[in-house]
Amino acid sequence: MKLLQAIPLRPCTASWLLLLGLTTITFELGSNAPSQALMAAVLALTLVKGQLVVSYFMGLRRVRPVWRLVMAAYLAAVGGVIAIAYLTA
Repeated sequence: MKLLQAIPLRPCTASWLLLLGLTTITFELGSNAPSQALMAAVLALTLVKGQLVVSYFMGLRRVRPVWRLVMAAYLAAVGGVIAIAYLTA
């Protein structure tokens, strides 16, 4: 236990571990019987994962807010299109 306390977790490592956990959760949720509420939860978790990738792996967490807003709008637009496609199929 002392070894884990001695190793500091870098932000990218922590977000990568969080992405692994969220991917596992979305896989498990998506493999269950489909329902609109379940698919909404999967889509919401996927958008959170996208925001983590934008912030930590694309390096946009320390840029001007307008660029973060552009990427958030892009993710929301893609999520909206996916949601509309799912609901109309």
